Amino acid sequence: MLRESSFARIACQAALFALVLGATGAKANAQAGGLTANQLARKVVMNEVRAESQDHSHWAFRLETKTRHEQSEVYEVVETNEGDLKLPILRDDKPLSANEKRQADRRFRRSVDDPESLRKERKDNAEDSNRSQRLLKMLPDAFEFTYGEKHGDLVELHFTPNPHFHPPSHEAEVFHAMEGNLWVDQAQSRLAELSGRLIHEVKFGWGVLGHLDKGGEFRVKQAEVAPGYWEMVLLYVNMRGKALFFKTIGVQENKLRRDFHQVPDNLTLAQAADILRQQAARISGGAGGKSGD
Repeated sequence: MLRESSFARIACQAALFALVLGATGAKANAQAGGLTANQLARKVVMNEVRAESQDHSHWAFRLETKTRHEQSEVYEVVETNEGDLKLPILRDDKPLSANEKRQADRRFRRSVDDPESLRKERKDNAEDSNRSQRLLKMLPDAFEFTYGEKHGDLVELHFTPNPHFHPPSHEAEVFHAMEGNLWVDQAQSRLAELSGRLIHEVKFGWGVLGHLDKGGEFRVKQAEVAPGYWEMVLLYVNMRGKALFFKTIGVQENKLRRDFHQVPDNLTLAQAADILRQQAARISGGAGGKSGD
């Protein structure tokens, strides 16, 4: 399913992505499974593309967002075929006021009764996902990889721009300005975490289509939320600039996602709304809490 949690779409944006399950360990000097670092990166990226194209699952989860000024909002979210339905439950770690609840409920009912905005958001997400899938496939050619740390099944790969790579599109121009690290789950051939930074300014289409300033950084993390199912659990993007070809991702993002529960793939918006109202009722009865990394 092409949705907001698509790792390829999130990862390949503001510089593309990053994942690190944080750990120190022995150097992965020996080739993992007899593969060079470049070969391992290619194997994992191609498996990631294949896995995302085959994953049509839907989930309910808790989403926490933070602004540059550290203001936070917490939502309960349910994915459906018509789009992601969400209901705010906390603002700055406090329950919504009576007025905030009324406003949120009006917006919520509008989304259920007239889901056109959800469908448009889903369409934009799908377009960004397709664009990012193309970028994801370029990664093994766009970068040169070397082995870093190893911690259990997790293998770290450092990446730097490949000077021989010629970007085939404006979006791909960002590759020449990015370096960082990614961690892969060698046992499942999945991207676990990726982090990076822009080492110089990027201008897309001579600046007409946008630009990203030097020094921007990003981090993306995904985890196995159920056997065989991987979802984005962290997104941090701190960039200065804009990229006009991405419709649904900003240059400032800070999101945490947790408490995943799979829901039926044929869930209607009305059914999703019932789930969210039940969750909100439980939370207002004292079951809420602050999300964490």
